[in-house]
Amino acid sequence: MNTQIIECVPNISEGRDTKKIQEIANIVTTVEGIKLLDVDPGKATNRTVITFVGEPNNVIEAAFRLIKKASELIDMSKQKGEHPRFGATDVCPLVPIANISMEETAKYAHLLGEKVGKELGISGYYYENAATSENRRNLATVRAGEYEGLKDKLSNLNWKPDFGPKEYNPKIISAGVTAISARDFLIAYNVNINSTSVRRANAIAFDIREAGRIKREGNPITGKKVLDDKGEPVRIPGKLKAVKGIGWFIEEYGIAQISYNLTNISITSMHEAFYETSKSATERGLRVTGSELVGLVPLQAMLDAADFFLKKQERSLGISEKEKVKIAIKSLGLDDLKPFHPEERIIEYVMNEDADKQLIDLTIKDFAEETASESMAPGGGSISAYVGALGVSLGTMVANLSAHKPGWDDQWEYFSEWAEKGQTYKNQLLFLVDEDTNAFNKIIDAFRLAKGNEEKINTRKEAIENATKYATEIPFKVMETAFNSIEVMLEMMKKGLQNSLSDGGVGVLCAKTAVTGAYFNVRINAKDIKDKKFAENILEKAAHIYKKTIVLENEMMHIINSKI
Repeated sequence: MNTQIIECVPNISEGRDTKKIQEIANIVTTVEGIKLLDVDPGKATNRTVITFVGEPNNVIEAAFRLIKKASELIDMSKQKGEHPRFGATDVCPLVPIANISMEETAKYAHLLGEKVGKELGISGYYYENAATSENRRNLATVRAGEYEGLKDKLSNLNWKPDFGPKEYNPKIISAGVTAISARDFLIAYNVNINSTSVRRANAIAFDIREAGRIKREGNPITGKKVLDDKGEPVRIPGKLKAVKGIGWFIEEYGIAQISYNLTNISITSMHEAFYETSKSATERGLRVTGSELVGLVPLQAMLDAADFFLKKQERSLGISEKEKVKIAIKSLGLDDLKPFHPEERIIEYVMNEDADKQLIDLTIKDFAEETASESMAPGGGSISAYVGALGVSLGTMVANLSAHKPGWDDQWEYFSEWAEKGQTYKNQLLFLVDEDTNAFNKIIDAFRLAKGNEEKINTRKEAIENATKYATEIPFKVMETAFNSIEVMLEMMKKGLQNSLSDGGVGVLCAKTAVTGAYFNVRINAKDIKDKKFAENILEKAAHIYKKTIVLENEMMHIINSKI
């Protein structure tokens, strides 16, 4: 069964006392299986965003311990800051990350609230997808009046807490209340402008955010509010959906910012918010100087941003992930106020920080040394996959060079599409470098199983058979992928930069070597498979791919001989 993963992003009302922040954040690591991803304090806002992940029950326990520790170390009667807040742990959202639904996540939010209310005596509300009623879905509504308004709020029957004591009490005076939710992945994202004016920043926020601004008669700022037939203010919607925003001044940096919550990045992305904010700022005589990401961001959000700006520049999208991340950082100005380190801010990179090192993470020299060692792996299968990756990398290079060739601007999209295909083949082959070694290790593990009684003997035989099949399927996949990748090189040799003709030719030769080497592995592993029908089928398909590869190699040689 696939492991369920939840992300928890508690925001605590302390952003200045480093010792307190670390003590509160580190408490989550006392729970087994929890990975603390990020601690992002803000001095001016006097608020810290903490991010950690794990399996649901572990996350609930870690969040409970964090809320408890925050209530012990933060006195809300003395807390001041720029950000709206009403509790020591102001908000504690749970976000479904893997193999868990929003409905299940909301149930865990309720379990956390019940535990906090009963065991800590801390009151609070459920919001977003955990809300108990529609009028409590919106965090801004739930938090209205902030900490200073809690006494009046709790005296209102419509705002009795969802969990914990219902009456205003000494615990609320010291710890405030907490809002717990289940929500989609949210990006807290601030855009910097070349101004100190909060009013100007707010004007831009009202242009962009979904709620827009209140419609007024005459003067748009001081005019009388226009009301609907129910007596409610009529609003002029902003440009972007799933966006909340306000303007503020950050003393720490001496600038005004538009602070956004992008509540659903599949509806409005970071780059769209940045781009529209830039246009609005320019219309108002202001300039966006960069932006600031609070907490962590999914890798895909950065890659999407890079693609957006590459398209604007009419540049090829078929470049490496690493280069795309660099372009996203520079295009969004994420390093405007302080350095932006991708390995610390992108969720996937942080989560993989402690993962076992792979062959493809080695330097070229270390890879060669590892191959030349006494170990049987990596062997010919991994090397075949790697040679194939090098081959299609050459084809991709030609596509990118062609997309950037002066005078070929009207063809940049065509070459970009081929470069993207090349990147996809390259990534598949790089994955197969390590997977071939993993497949070999599965066979070794199967042979190491105890024999003992008849049941154990049969279990061992079945494990060996399955591992051998898998160790045959992986090099077959290398054959398929390397063969298919030849289309990139041949297309570039025919229509791409002719000065790079030889690069395309070398790419085809590498792909042919990958196919041939992987074919050897298919044959040598298939002979040990007991399921003869399976073995005959995969050998027949492998032989067919090998023969077709020879045909494409001859086509490449014909192009080379006719053009050089």
